[in-house]
Amino acid sequence: MSPTRTATGTAGTGTAAEVELMIGGMTCASCAARIEKKLNRMDGVEATVNYATEKAKVSYRGEDVAVEDLIATVEATGYTATPPAPAPLQTDTDTPETPDPADAELRPLRQRLTTAVILSVPVIAMAMIPALQFDYWQWLSLTLAAPVVTYAAWPFHRAAWTNARHGAATMDTLISVGTSAAFLWSLWALFFGTAGMPGMTHPFELTIARTDGAGNIYLEAAAGVTAFILAGRYFEARSKRKAGAALRALLELGAKEVTVLRDGGEVTVPTAQLQTGDRFLVRPGEKIATDGTVVEGSSAIDASMLTGESVPVEVTAGDPVTGATLNAGGRLVVEATRVGADTQLARMARMVEDAQNGKAAAQRLADKISAVFVPVVIALALATLGFWLGNGAGLTAAFTAAVAVLIIACPCALGLATPTALMVGTGRGAQLGILIKGPEVLESTRRADTIVLDKTGTVTTGRMTLLTTHTANGADQSEVLRLAGALEHASEHPIAQAVATGAAEQVGTLPTPEDFANIPGLGVQGIVEGHAVLVGRTKLLAEWEIHLPEDLERAKAAAEAAGRTAIAVAWDGQARAVLEVADAVKDTSPEAIRRLRALGLTPLLLTGDNKAVADAVAKEVGIDPEHVIADVMPEDKVDVVKKLQAEGRSVAMVGDGVNDAAALAQADLGLAMGTGTDAAIEAGDLTLVRGDLRAAADAIRLARRTLTTIRVNLFWAFAYNVAALPLAAAGLLNPMIAGAAMAFSSVFVVGNSLRLRGFKAV
Repeated sequence: MSPTRTATGTAGTGTAAEVELMIGGMTCASCAARIEKKLNRMDGVEATVNYATEKAKVSYRGEDVAVEDLIATVEATGYTATPPAPAPLQTDTDTPETPDPADAELRPLRQRLTTAVILSVPVIAMAMIPALQFDYWQWLSLTLAAPVVTYAAWPFHRAAWTNARHGAATMDTLISVGTSAAFLWSLWALFFGTAGMPGMTHPFELTIARTDGAGNIYLEAAAGVTAFILAGRYFEARSKRKAGAALRALLELGAKEVTVLRDGGEVTVPTAQLQTGDRFLVRPGEKIATDGTVVEGSSAIDASMLTGESVPVEVTAGDPVTGATLNAGGRLVVEATRVGADTQLARMARMVEDAQNGKAAAQRLADKISAVFVPVVIALALATLGFWLGNGAGLTAAFTAAVAVLIIACPCALGLATPTALMVGTGRGAQLGILIKGPEVLESTRRADTIVLDKTGTVTTGRMTLLTTHTANGADQSEVLRLAGALEHASEHPIAQAVATGAAEQVGTLPTPEDFANIPGLGVQGIVEGHAVLVGRTKLLAEWEIHLPEDLERAKAAAEAAGRTAIAVAWDGQARAVLEVADAVKDTSPEAIRRLRALGLTPLLLTGDNKAVADAVAKEVGIDPEHVIADVMPEDKVDVVKKLQAEGRSVAMVGDGVNDAAALAQADLGLAMGTGTDAAIEAGDLTLVRGDLRAAADAIRLARRTLTTIRVNLFWAFAYNVAALPLAAAGLLNPMIAGAAMAFSSVFVVGNSLRLRGFKAV
């Protein structure tokens, strides 16, 4: 499947078309908003640009616009745009792994951060500790700070220039202007002022006094701000690396190789070489290579990863099967009906991609404030310069005050506000079995008012379990379990294995059958300890003229009404018992539902199982009957989430299967069970490692607490700047006060973030 989807219509045909472009050069959410705005101004174009995935999804009319025009518009805005390279649905296992583009982006950022940290630490130490200020220390500071302000800070300068060309201002503008002003003023003071004289020191004095600035250098501010902001960008970029991992997990889910029947023989080939009409062999325990129709054999297919249906589906000749599902029973020969991008797996991958790209990119609060804050600060610096020149303070004093405004306005703590809280919050979450993917997730947890719960593997264990044994005709329960368990142990069917496992847990070692036969679609029969035993559907017993007595018939009807699978057991010509097998509810699920309600969330149960099963599970865990949605396919799950969102709800979704991946991506907040599939985990925003639904409540509480911490951090990161601006404009700010204010702000932000380490699960 190719992630690039363009309609066949071209310019002049009048055909609507769609394309996805890889966008390069974005440094913040406001970059995405600017590109989106430019694209949407084009005639017949509707575009959504996602900063997290670095993609633009564009719909356009072929008669008016070509893909080249879209790319040209993005490039004219100051960024790059290219159609993504096609990615095959299946890959040969021997194909060398291609490098991750995200790694190529992260590597230079890591190099710049390492350079900035190594060189900035001694610069800051010499500026803040008078004992380290030896003769000519200021020139060593210049030598160390120059690579930081030029090489390490280059992405900020480049982005600021791009923004300036388009009349915009972001955090990059503020960082570039502030660090450049600090560095250039320091150069002037060193070469033309008195700062370069031997023995010059920055005394440790927290006094407010006006100075002409000729002896002041601000190299520690320039280097420190660069290092702090780069650290924030690096940790943010690390969280973005997995933006496309959901698609990769889906694409890798299918079988890599397949045994094709050709010229009367068996040939193993890569799945990508399958053609429509090919016949291929699927042995027990193997994945079905692609969508097709069974032409020979019968088996039980475990499709729970795709459909959410916990009970295996019996298939025989003529029945359709889906690629990537598991053959849990006998040998099958399947004729391929859909391959490559047409398969259900490929369509689900496209659904995940569409849902991810459809999410509005979260505007970072810092960028929103910067859009106003940066122009105001620059205007204030110019006004300060003009005021002091007009009042005869002299050129040096006027420039000192103006530069002080720019320096104090560059909030180094802002670079720590989000990443430190996120690092501490995510670290504490990891200790509790909760993985948070990035800052965009946190806002969704605050708004969520509805939580949609997948049943299989989320509310329930996701595996068939022997629940109850009903006996009749004087049969002993232990004997029933020993004989039935022995016979079922010889079968590969998942329900049979549930019976065998449950029997072994209750009665211990099971005997070995003296004779065994599997009756496809009906059950098993054989000889155990001299008894002729039948285990399976009542139809199997009827073939031997055995019928259930009235009490077992009632037990069977009650079990099926509750959505459970009823299995009849008979030996020596008499029906002895009915076994109930079902996907058992997790012990912790009822408590989890209560905790989610306490957080103000309305729980809904969503499942591919039938209504009877869903209602029984909902009743057991405490979900209202009107909030149960059953018999849904993967496409329906996405539609349910979209419908709830259309009603104005903010939807959280908890799931664990491939069938949940698209819905997890579509939801405002996706919580994936860590015991589920990689595709679901990567599509989710939060991962619950323990597989315990109670962790969902803890995850939402932790995410909300982390968001609150980030907002407090951002407030103080700006507050100290705003409070110090009047002092800077008045010319009363010396370098020591500026450094102390910067240090206090950073220490406060880090200390406030560390409070998250005390978060406890309920």
